[in-house]
Amino acid sequence: MLIRPIPVHDANASSGNKDLGKLPEWDLSDLYTADDAPELARDLDWLEKACTDFAADYEGKLSDLDATGLLECIHRDEKISNIAGRIMSYAGLRYHQLTTDGARTKFLSDCQEKITNFTTPLVFFTLELNRLEDDHLGKLLAQNAELARYKPVLDRIRAMKPYQLSDELEKFLHDLGVVGDAWERLFDETIAGLTFSVDGEELSIEGTLNLLTEQDRSKRESASRELARVFGENIRTFARVHNTTAKEKEIVDRWRGMPTAQTGRHLSNDVEAEVVEALRDAVVAAYPKLSHRYYELKRKWLGLERMQVWDRNAPLPIEDTKTVDWPTAERVVMDAYSAFDPRMGEIAKPFFDKGWIDAGVKPGKAPGAFAHPTVTNVHPYVMLNYLGKPRDVMTLAHELGHGVHQVLAADQGELLANTPLTLAETASVFGEMLTFRKMLENAKSDQERKVLLAGKVEDMINTVVRQIAFYDFECKLHAARREGELTPDDINALWMSVQAESLGPAFDFMEGYETFWAYIPHFVHSPFYVYAYAFGDGLVNALYAAYEETPEGFEDKYFEMLKAGGSKHHKDLLAPFGLDASDPKFWDKGLSMISGFIDELEAMEE
Repeated sequence: MLIRPIPVHDANASSGNKDLGKLPEWDLSDLYTADDAPELARDLDWLEKACTDFAADYEGKLSDLDATGLLECIHRDEKISNIAGRIMSYAGLRYHQLTTDGARTKFLSDCQEKITNFTTPLVFFTLELNRLEDDHLGKLLAQNAELARYKPVLDRIRAMKPYQLSDELEKFLHDLGVVGDAWERLFDETIAGLTFSVDGEELSIEGTLNLLTEQDRSKRESASRELARVFGENIRTFARVHNTTAKEKEIVDRWRGMPTAQTGRHLSNDVEAEVVEALRDAVVAAYPKLSHRYYELKRKWLGLERMQVWDRNAPLPIEDTKTVDWPTAERVVMDAYSAFDPRMGEIAKPFFDKGWIDAGVKPGKAPGAFAHPTVTNVHPYVMLNYLGKPRDVMTLAHELGHGVHQVLAADQGELLANTPLTLAETASVFGEMLTFRKMLENAKSDQERKVLLAGKVEDMINTVVRQIAFYDFECKLHAARREGELTPDDINALWMSVQAESLGPAFDFMEGYETFWAYIPHFVHSPFYVYAYAFGDGLVNALYAAYEETPEGFEDKYFEMLKAGGSKHHKDLLAPFGLDASDPKFWDKGLSMISGFIDELEAMEE
């Protein structure tokens, strides 16, 4: 889920974006028709009773259940998850359409509080599951094949066993969750409310960040300095949010006895800490041959003595900066998907035709791009803030990949469809790769090929190098917060400590860039999420190399991997392709693809 900062102006009202064509909007009626729909009231009533009945029937009794009884218990829990997920999907998506609307904010908050209250009695379920003896649970699983299907999710639940607190404390933390959510909403609403003035035009953060890809260097500089000015004016609020959420996490981690701040994320991702560290170390070791080398090339292309931060995502001087309208973007992505396998095109088509994408930039609309799976008996929804840039086409390919993955995994059911974040980025990054390869194949000149290659390298650096730098920043932030309150200057210093190392010696850093950590939503919403992007990119590069080496039968194996959802560990999912992410050399394979593209760009200079 690649989340970008949010716009609060209408792109179709600005001169640069009026020719995008008709942009699709969500039709949320497949979830509920309105916030006062009778079906929504019915489901809330059902959920309250179902949770009460579940607790009455099973609390203190899980160890007495036979295989059939435990399976029925899991099915009932799955149904509760489905209805609660449907309600929260509707409330959340509706809020994301207009975060500045008080009624929508209240509706989301009220739904969250009701569902938290309804589901508090269910906290016992995972606690008692974790108290079952391994031998006892193993026998039950051996007796019932349908029950055994749930082993992967039971294993993930039981991985938390060493960090489990008392029943009373777990219920307390469950109830307290709504307070943490409030800090996240403060962050979102603060971002949504920021306004920036660039050359006399008032913009939100999305529109301002978009200027960093303009051909006009003075426009990029003006946008960068205005971002720094506004972030600086609001830095105390952002520092307070980060201090509070990091402290909250530290307290919970300490009580649970988690050895590191990252442990919880690794457990939820079903990935071993050493695999993540191998990825991180491989990427950091590759900085010189990736980002450092590429940005030195780009410095020469731009004719600069030194690069500034506003040059990082600048288009090349030879690049045609015309706007890509929506019908063209749809055609490019659909052609790439269908060329790989017609089944992929068939799954993707309804997103465009049935109101499953919300693409326009509108006042108050929430952070930039994501695919939300909702629940397994509805369908995913994709959100974009489409401004007609070539990168926006790649973002469409990315999020549509998530959507295809979520559709294919839905047959696993509510508890097994959800893919750990490390694998959740596989289909999205693969979708980008398919789109890029199709565009490269259709390039009409060496100049067009060079622009496409450079754009892909930049996207990969942003996905791999930048995200690992983000991960290192978070590691430093959470470690420092454990020692005490952090001032804005403290956080600024941590940010700058990773920037020069990752971007390389071609760059200077303007005054004010030290505050650019402030707008990254992942740090607040999903601590340590960011390494999943690098994981996904490296995995997809290795997958695509396997596809090129042995295309026969690849499509079927790929579809089976996506259909598996969260029902298999990454080792089992990658085995049919002859790949193993726990092999330290695995990451070098993925990074060598990026390095190879840079080799090709360097060869074009000779």
